[in-house]
Amino acid sequence: MTTVHYDALETRSADQRAADIAKALPEQIARAKAAPGFAALADADPAAVTSPEALAALPVLRKSELSRAQAEHPPFGGFTVKPAHGFAHIFQSPGPIYEPGGVDHDWWRMGRFLHAAGIGQGDIVQNCFGYHLTPAGMIFENGARAVGAAVLPAGTGQTELQVSAARDVGCTAYAGTPDYLKVILDKADEMGVALSFSKAAVGGGALFPSLRQEYADRGITCLQSYATADLGNIAYESPAMEGMIVDEHVIVEIVTPGTGTPVAPGEVGEVVVTSLNPDYPLIRFATGDLSAMMPGQSPCGRTNMRIKGWMGRADQTTKIKGMFVRPEQVAALVEKHDEIVKARVIASRQGEMDAMTVQIESPCGNDDAYARSVVEVLKLKGAVEVVAPGSLPKDGLVIEDQRVYD
Repeated sequence: MTTVHYDALETRSADQRAADIAKALPEQIARAKAAPGFAALADADPAAVTSPEALAALPVLRKSELSRAQAEHPPFGGFTVKPAHGFAHIFQSPGPIYEPGGVDHDWWRMGRFLHAAGIGQGDIVQNCFGYHLTPAGMIFENGARAVGAAVLPAGTGQTELQVSAARDVGCTAYAGTPDYLKVILDKADEMGVALSFSKAAVGGGALFPSLRQEYADRGITCLQSYATADLGNIAYESPAMEGMIVDEHVIVEIVTPGTGTPVAPGEVGEVVVTSLNPDYPLIRFATGDLSAMMPGQSPCGRTNMRIKGWMGRADQTTKIKGMFVRPEQVAALVEKHDEIVKARVIASRQGEMDAMTVQIESPCGNDDAYARSVVEVLKLKGAVEVVAPGSLPKDGLVIEDQRVYD
């Protein structure tokens, strides 16, 4: 296990971390109260919020509330401490949801994860996260700069060019969704090209054990992070590969979905995050993701709490091929065609890749038109199956995740 840490924060004692939180939390609550979007915190006394236990008394902020506020007060709904022009970047994620971005040192806190993955000076990172509108590409680029690595801003697609660039530039590390690295490696094999990847920092989808092993068999150490466009890095794997260590500048709670009440240690619940980023003080932001706390500390020497990683969604929103598909989008697909009775999105695996099938109840076999609408509304390509009205299960599911995560 690595014993060289990103900074001293990672190895703080429990008492020191609690003391630091007791100082930082009131300051962050005060910043949030000064932002017009946090009207729900009007009665909160910042000086009294000095621990995660005290934090649990405050209301949860959900993405749907953020979206409504942004529609009324664009672009950030009044949740930032400075105007839009005060940020380096403004991003748009599906919804639409707008997120601010900064270029200050490790603004997204991704450098901590890249350092844990062994990436630093001397490395060239082929960054295959998207750079257009959504922030993932810039999140990882900002982290790479924080650890002194060079970046090939590859984005997604054009796999043959990705292979050629990786060979010509001498990329040593990959950043992107877990399964796209396999696409690049398989294409390199097909082209007879030897690549120099030895490290991979992935996110935006599930890293299945079989895929991690395939990379290990190729001499590539693959670790994953848990991050969102709103919050940046939340938790990350270390070489110990025992759960995910919570980042030092967020506070994570695991709560009963829909209530905001913390669950007992070890129980599965929704991940709620308070960010200590002074520019964007999201307080008790509900991610919609499920996880659970792990007991003890990581063998790598990092002392912060650990979570078990992503364990599904608290709602039916599902990430497929690195993109969220939401129930509202499925409803919009149904509304787009008068003859569609019902639709169901199925997430599955084909080999080591995510696959999406959209089952549509309709008396018409208008497959081509439906396929075009799927891409337009869901922002992803997928197989379309037209079935007779009444054929789909009446179980309340509009998005079914058939993937197995263990």
